[in-house]
Amino acid sequence: GDTTKLEKPSQIVKYLQSAFDDNPMQEAFYAVFLDRKNHPIGRQLITLGILDSTLVAPREVFRGAILASASCVVVAHNHPSGDPAPSQADHRVTRALREAAKIIDIGLLDHVIAGDTKADPLGVGYFSFREAGLL
Repeated sequence: GDTTKLEKPSQIVKYLQSAFDDNPMQEAFYAVFLDRKNHPIGRQLITLGILDSTLVAPREVFRGAILASASCVVVAHNHPSGDPAPSQADHRVTRALREAAKIIDIGLLDHVIAGDTKADPLGVGYFSFREAGLL
């Protein structure tokens, strides 16, 4: 199995970097399914293109998690502009996923937005809803 642990936002970004590099000009929203020890057991592209809260349906994110028998899920997407600051849509998606996660009892570990350190006013290169205290 995969021995990588995905607990920190930087690890999540690194894990998905190659996937984001496939479509650098488009927003790609991924769900990563984790086992009890936070090792990835699968990942799924949920949407590609403009991120709209109606396109990221909790059922799409959690269907894969249930099929993979995941203990928890990390979601992540990229901002092609490089600035990882969350949009209103990003906040809405996170809230919807957080509520769904509670109901079906699969943890939502984090929602990470990948950007670029050069384009990030804070110089971090990503935004983590968990680190920001929003999850």
